Amino acid sequence: MTAFITHCWKNRLERLRAQLIVCLMTLLCAGAAWAGGIQPQNAAIAPDERGWAVDAAFDVQLGARLVDALSKGVPLNFRFEVQIKRKRWYWIDEHLAGRVVNYRLSFQALTRQYRLAVGSLYQNFDSLDAALAALGRIRGLHVAEAAQLPLGEPLIASVRLSLDQSQLPKPLQIDALANDEWKVAARTLTWQFTLPPEPQ
Repeated sequence: MTAFITHCWKNRLERLRAQLIVCLMTLLCAGAAWAGGIQPQNAAIAPDERGWAVDAAFDVQLGARLVDALSKGVPLNFRFEVQIKRKRWYWIDEHLAGRVVNYRLSFQALTRQYRLAVGSLYQNFDSLDAALAALGRIRGLHVAEAAQLPLGEPLIASVRLSLDQSQLPKPLQIDALANDEWKVAARTLTWQFTLPPEPQ
């Protein structure tokens, strides 16, 4: 009788162990499927000479598929978005200010450098890590005139940096629809703040 019970417990433990291994492998494969991630670290609204600006920091990680495409001459486009709203209890939040900035990251094969461009302005970097670190640092980006934001009221700000898949070459856009290795998970950071009232 004891031998039978022991044998049953061994079978159950073996089945449980096999199920646990399958679950762990599924989780590992799901995590590996994403190309990378863009995680917001911190952000703040600060005064500038024209009104209000945003500072933000992101940790930008690209997966092997995107790094390989970049090294083969495929430029990657990123989109930084900031929005400032006023919460309203009776209706949807009121949009007060916002801005979108597009970045283009490319690899220059002749100079073996990475180029980060915003419009016609660009900066070169000797390594991909340095270029991604610069991409993830937003400093003093003007977002609102002084009169656009009310003082002494609670406001809501949000920032997001994401890979713009719509700017990939068409064949890669189609591949990206079915292949998660082309995707970069991007989170939005939202916080509440109040601008100090002017001294009387």
